[in-house]
Amino acid sequence: MTCAKSFFLPSCLMAAFLAISPAKAEATKYPLTIENCGVEVTFKKAPERAVALGQNSAEILLMLGLEDKVKASAFWPTSVLPELAEANKKVKLLTVEIPTLESILAEEPDFIAAQLPLLLGPNSKVAKREDFAALGIPSYLAPGICNTRKDTNDVYGSRGELWNMDLLYQEIDELSRIFDVADRGQKLIASFKAREAALRAKFKPNPDLSFLFWFSSPSEADDAYLGGKNGASGFIADLLGGHNAITTEAEWPTVSWEGIIAAKPTVIVVASLDRNRWDLDKAENKIAFLKSDPSVKLMEAVQKNRIVVMNGAAMNPTIRTIYGAEEVAKQLEALGLEK
Repeated sequence: MTCAKSFFLPSCLMAAFLAISPAKAEATKYPLTIENCGVEVTFKKAPERAVALGQNSAEILLMLGLEDKVKASAFWPTSVLPELAEANKKVKLLTVEIPTLESILAEEPDFIAAQLPLLLGPNSKVAKREDFAALGIPSYLAPGICNTRKDTNDVYGSRGELWNMDLLYQEIDELSRIFDVADRGQKLIASFKAREAALRAKFKPNPDLSFLFWFSSPSEADDAYLGGKNGASGFIADLLGGHNAITTEAEWPTVSWEGIIAAKPTVIVVASLDRNRWDLDKAENKIAFLKSDPSVKLMEAVQKNRIVVMNGAAMNPTIRTIYGAEEVAKQLEALGLEK
């Protein structure tokens, strides 16, 4: 059987989609206790005034149709998904960067959902989980972050094993149960599983295909922030039949351009970011550098114009990861690298 060309749900995968479509989920029974990143959190009822710290936390809640239950959000490296833009207008934006604890508490939250440990962790610039617990505010940290090792000098740590979507599905399921919308959570998980299966079916393993994921750099003279071997970038590479050209297990390694050149990636994936922190946040500025630097422009990937653009949020282990994989997939096909 031949699938219709689509990066979302080929017709021949419809049976697989139906197979993973969930039965009706049970209503949440409160009090609900969830073990989250080694902490037991109890909810007496569904939250009414949630604050989402991090784009992924906010977008999951919006996808679950909870915009009326989310009072504020913060930390957005890129713009909200277009299909969520209208719902997101109901949610107050504290800042696209790191918020202050005071600005969060001013919203009188009854729940905090966070994407990253720098927003809610032992070394957070915002607050620790126990700070919110002392105020009677339950919190939730993305489980995909909890399994990183703390053996690097930054808050992101490293991963010994490749991240996968199961951790994201756990996050969607748990958040949907916290808010008593488990049916919506299971439907969302089923749709993501179908999209993942579609890409797996389209791109067969190719040991010669390697990817380098460039998130950003403070300047052209600085080392580049890259997606590490086992993070979301590595997952995208694997999903599309290849592997990450960067072998370090750090979640966000900084690598010199000499090291990048030595990695000899088949494809360079440059992040597009809507934030305005550095000039090289913009994809067009990254591409201009790749094609003009005397040494970098000699890389085979640059010479053969194997440079593709992906929304930078996809390089974090989030719902955006599957969107990013679909973005790259379309461009690989245009480059003739589909297998």
